[in-house]
Amino acid sequence: MLILASASPRRSELLAQAGLEFEVVPADIDETPLPDEGAAAYVQRVATEKAQAVCAKYRKERADADFTVLAADTAVVLSESGTILGKPLNPEDAERMLGLLSGRTHAVMTGVAAVSARHDRTVVDVEITHVSFNMMSAQEIEDYVATGEPLGKAGAYAIQGFAARWIPRIEGDYFNVVGLPIARVIALLSEADQEPVALQPGKLIDPNEL
Repeated sequence: MLILASASPRRSELLAQAGLEFEVVPADIDETPLPDEGAAAYVQRVATEKAQAVCAKYRKERADADFTVLAADTAVVLSESGTILGKPLNPEDAERMLGLLSGRTHAVMTGVAAVSARHDRTVVDVEITHVSFNMMSAQEIEDYVATGEPLGKAGAYAIQGFAARWIPRIEGDYFNVVGLPIARVIALLSEADQEPVALQPGKLIDPNEL
């Protein structure tokens, strides 16, 4: 059994589209970066802590340990300074973030962790995609934030949404920017479970029901 330690509908949708059956058990941990912690180390640490926390919780509720927990954490990182942009606190914060991204290329880093309870094994990795933004005028930023789409999104944008109009190119995994690097996930699950991940086309979840 696969458990997704995330409440993100985008991650659930991507897993479902990849043909995986899973349960959703969100993790609740402190995601504050540590002093002097780099972005890549940060997302891997948080993803690992999420997966391990849910694994420990689930062990107490099950008689067997035949399950694997998948967790991820995504951060938008300014290339020049290494500053991590999380989810905006409010519309004003979203406008500030978009102003920092406008006309620049930034990195989207997703730490992915898989914990196999059966094998007592944890594997973790990071996927990095570079995203280029065209210049956005102050009015465009204000109008975009007014749609509500930037709220709740790392870096205050959704590449699969309205923000696509300002993104001329990316270098790397598109799905990583959406929320989950699927190919990397499949490889990590295979490594954690020590067996290939089966395709389950008859058990797909309708994304409209998420």
